Amino acid sequence: MGDYLRIQEMLKEGEAYAGLILGKNGESDYHLVLLPDEASDVSWPAAREWAAAQQGELPTRRELALLFANLREGFDRVWYWSNESHDTRPQLVWGQNFASGIQTVYGRPFRGHARAIRRIDAG
Repeated sequence: MGDYLRIQEMLKEGEAYAGLILGKNGESDYHLVLLPDEASDVSWPAAREWAAAQQGELPTRRELALLFANLREGFDRVWYWSNESHDTRPQLVWGQNFASGIQTVYGRPFRGHARAIRRIDAG
């Protein structure tokens, strides 16, 4: 409970705490924070630029899954970009549908939605 209260105190206005992401492959655990604004009708390059302008970044696929599980009500029921390209087809980028929960890939020019996140080290 103490860690949760510490994170709540670190949130800026409009931000929402999404939960803990467990580190993999020797990486540290971290807390995921959803920033308040949203971009719509943006290509992947534009979404990345927009997230950086928010002083955040696009979420990973794992982070999108946690956002869907814990903060779904804060999203429109549409498709959102991740920051991850497809492993074998780099012209495609992963994203998450917040109506159905499925993750799929689209080409970089596709016009989707974007939310920005930031991470707080759990250590």
